[in-house]
Amino acid sequence: MHNPGHRFQAQDRLAGGAQYIGGRLTQGTSGRTHAVVNPATGEEVYTYELASTADVDAAVAAARAAFPGWAATTPGERSDALHRFAAVLAERAEEFARAESLQCGKPLKLTREFDVPGTIDNTAFFAGAARHLQGQSAGEYSGDHTSYVRREPIGVVGSIAPWNYPLQMAAWKILPAIAAGNTIVLKPAELTPLTSLLFAEAATHAGIPDGVVNIVTGLGKEAGEHLVGHPDVAMTSFTGSTAVGKRVAEIATSTVKRLHLELGGKAPFLVFDDADLEAAVHGAVAGSLINTGQDCTAATRAYVQRPLYDAFVERTGALMASVRVGDPFAPGTDLGPLISHAQRDRVAGFVDRARGYARVVTGGEAPQGELKSGAYYAPTLVADAAQDSEIVQAEIFGPVLVVLPFDTDDEGIALANDTPYGLAASAWSRDVYRANRATREIKAGCVWVNDHIPIISEMPHGGYKASGFGKDMSAYSFEEYTQVKHVMFDNTAVARKDWHRTVFGDRP
Repeated sequence: MHNPGHRFQAQDRLAGGAQYIGGRLTQGTSGRTHAVVNPATGEEVYTYELASTADVDAAVAAARAAFPGWAATTPGERSDALHRFAAVLAERAEEFARAESLQCGKPLKLTREFDVPGTIDNTAFFAGAARHLQGQSAGEYSGDHTSYVRREPIGVVGSIAPWNYPLQMAAWKILPAIAAGNTIVLKPAELTPLTSLLFAEAATHAGIPDGVVNIVTGLGKEAGEHLVGHPDVAMTSFTGSTAVGKRVAEIATSTVKRLHLELGGKAPFLVFDDADLEAAVHGAVAGSLINTGQDCTAATRAYVQRPLYDAFVERTGALMASVRVGDPFAPGTDLGPLISHAQRDRVAGFVDRARGYARVVTGGEAPQGELKSGAYYAPTLVADAAQDSEIVQAEIFGPVLVVLPFDTDDEGIALANDTPYGLAASAWSRDVYRANRATREIKAGCVWVNDHIPIISEMPHGGYKASGFGKDMSAYSFEEYTQVKHVMFDNTAVARKDWHRTVFGDRP
């Protein structure tokens, strides 16, 4: 089992603090402490004092003070700073990988091969993008006037990140904001602040000025809501559940600030009868179990055309049963625990209630023995549920895949679209026309063909419908952290006189 000697290796670097304000690590001032718990063992690995609203005010003030100087830097200077930042992250990759595994329960091979390299790549991408933010070319669109468009930073950005991908979410929030010349205050989830704090500390080490990147770790109802409603915050970016996203939107509206929301998902996995069955089975298992299913783009609803349905259920169930659940630091582990016992119990509740109307093919229980103390749940396949049932419609956020049959292509696509969400989807077919139709008609921000889950820095990530609006990663994300200004020059003194005469008449 997990070695009790595995502790948070950056204890000395963070020294018990969980607020990073103005380039310095500090304690919170709420008077309440919080523990980071390793979900694989239940062991407390880091204890800190939560942020108060006064800490949020201090972080926003630091970001506001740093904004004029950072906004005035050239794109080349910001690019150079982000390239140095990427190099620092690469040097400390193992430290970040271990900290992420420890606080989240992710298998170390996942953080080493996916979370940390993805974050470094994203940093390098925005280092390049910083030099390519463009408006429109100048031109004469109205008589003797020349117009052009400037893209300018917005100001202080207040962002809130979730616990499922703490390091990558910190990067997705911070990097495009500062590449565009903004400053930022990020509130990570109180369960998983460690890598966000290390990320901010690494930014300072790379030479990014004090106050450009700030972290406040507190409760959502207190620190989070205060950050969203703060009058000096010009933009809010939130990733989390749709229910909380609605609350964030309500608060942000009171100060008419820019809003970016990446919310829940219930991704369909659509398998047509000409698909490569073995590829689809392996794709379904990998796509549904990534990060123990705690991924808003994870495959959660597999719709399989009836000729393949029985074989798909049988083979997917068998492959799921072979997945190795265990210690995140053990080399052979495929699947770690959920983030907490509370989340494990929530997932189990969905499956237990489904037993009354569907068939649990495999899983559906918490492992016993040496895994009993952790927040583990077995990979679970549920078949034959009704489309309108809870387990099909609600976001579970755990290692659970539901499989339903369909007959016609029209029916399959209609079922894929039949939830409030629209973040991601995949279509499996050897027929290019079938696949192309699915990518066109499925209402989701990303549709994979014959794959499910990969993302790349150059392409956008974001949803339709109740999955929110706005994009992470890519140049689309970069532009969202800017505001557009129209500049117009009168090219002749005569034109000015004519305009004055038109408006006010012939006056001396």
